[in-house]
Amino acid sequence: MVLLILESTRLFSHLISLTEGGFLHPFFIQLEHHPWHGLRFWDLVQPGFMFIAGTAMAFSLHHQKQKGVTWHQSFLKSLKRSGWLFFWGVLDYAVHPQGLSFQLWDVLTQLSFTSLVAFLIFYWPSRTQLLFCGGLLLLTELLYRFTHISGFDLPFTDQHNFGNYVDLLLMNQINSGGWVAINCLPTAVHTIGGALAGKLLLSNKSGLQKIKILVVAGLLCLVVGFVLNATVTPIIKRIATSSFVLASGGWCLLALAFCYGWVDLLGHQRFTKFLVVVSMNSLFIYLFIEIVGGRWFNDYIGAISNGLMTMASVPVALMNLITSLIIFILEWKMCQFLFNKKIFFKI
Repeated sequence: MVLLILESTRLFSHLISLTEGGFLHPFFIQLEHHPWHGLRFWDLVQPGFMFIAGTAMAFSLHHQKQKGVTWHQSFLKSLKRSGWLFFWGVLDYAVHPQGLSFQLWDVLTQLSFTSLVAFLIFYWPSRTQLLFCGGLLLLTELLYRFTHISGFDLPFTDQHNFGNYVDLLLMNQINSGGWVAINCLPTAVHTIGGALAGKLLLSNKSGLQKIKILVVAGLLCLVVGFVLNATVTPIIKRIATSSFVLASGGWCLLALAFCYGWVDLLGHQRFTKFLVVVSMNSLFIYLFIEIVGGRWFNDYIGAISNGLMTMASVPVALMNLITSLIIFILEWKMCQFLFNKKIFFKI
């Protein structure tokens, strides 16, 4: 969430433009999505978001079960939550200067589907869930490769694949950036994987055993993902190919293993509050940066800070970086205020 806030302030785009042609450019280019076939650091943010949502679900359902909440009650709560996620996801993309639009590309609409699927199979045996995940990835491969719809029969070509065809049916439009709504099908694997990882963390296994399982699973997913990429299915984040889901899922597992070991086992919690105040209101800050920040707040703050720095003859490049950091600090302070007041937005 902290990375998403920083990205929304345009800090990353400023850094990418500022370092173009320099030795730091290959580093900062990792802070934007790969245009098509390939994998960059920024391509891991959404999988991480959906993965950790599954992990949080495992802890939530565990606590509900301890309180005597029935499966039916948990299901209704999960269904309601998915409905709200869908609503906010559609609203995020709905309002444009030219009018209203119905679009399903937002991460919240994707999560509304993946979290419900993860809930419905949560109490299945782990092996059965893993087989289900394999089935989702296989189904995705079959749909892209063998539907043979005229004009949309090139499985890994932008604007001419099965995902584009589904968008045309659902929304009567195709995303110019290549994103597709049917990504919710393969990326359900991220949320299911996160839930399985959460169940592992809640188990009676030792801390080192948990880390070992997470690391082995992460490395296995990475190897299979990159082997698929080199042989049959390219890693493409924008249509969430099976190789992308596995490779990104592998990085998510390794990141969780590192964080669990560093924070929970080794006790390095001193500086975590900086992140916690944001994560405790992740839905609020996401909707704020998407709906309020991108449409008004950023420009308003920018007009003030840039105006003052222009009078002080601050160089434009430095001025842009400072403005982005000011916006970030203000938005983080909002999260800190809510945290201190114990105000948490939940659905």
